[in-house]
Amino acid sequence: MRIRIIGACGSGKSTLAKELSQKYGVSCYELDNLVWDRSAENLRFPIEVRDSKLAEILNREAWIVEGVHYKWGEESFARADLILILTPNKLVRDYRVVKRFIRTRMGMEQWNYKQSWHNLYQMIFEWNRGYDREAIPRIMEMTAELAEKRKMIKNTKAVETHIQAHFFQNISLK
Repeated sequence: MRIRIIGACGSGKSTLAKELSQKYGVSCYELDNLVWDRSAENLRFPIEVRDSKLAEILNREAWIVEGVHYKWGEESFARADLILILTPNKLVRDYRVVKRFIRTRMGMEQWNYKQSWHNLYQMIFEWNRGYDREAIPRIMEMTAELAEKRKMIKNTKAVETHIQAHFFQNISLK
């Protein structure tokens, strides 16, 4: 089982990846952790390190890779058995981003990085809007040849149906 999950901020990538990881016993990986050195604020890993870490993950027998990134790591799409493109409503995504911001600022939830007002603004008004305008069309173009394994998901409740159909359609119970 190799699943690539992509979506905008607040689309539910991390939550879905963790749920699938627990249910199917497959390790999940967050692409942001390949980009950002979490030992220091705003410190990126060198591109060679990032790419090497991704190659190591993709060479494993099973994985779930989630992240907004698509301009690098195209191999993650090609090597995936199933590509889930999360496209919930913009208001749902914005609500989730704001909710996460409040919960982390109040110490009710841990996150990989320090939540700032600047990050909040970027996520809602720059990254998410740009994602809809630019990223989705580009991702669709990049994965056009992989259309048979690509699924657009507005609601993650529909994911289980796609997984069952994709991975377990030929298994008969005796």
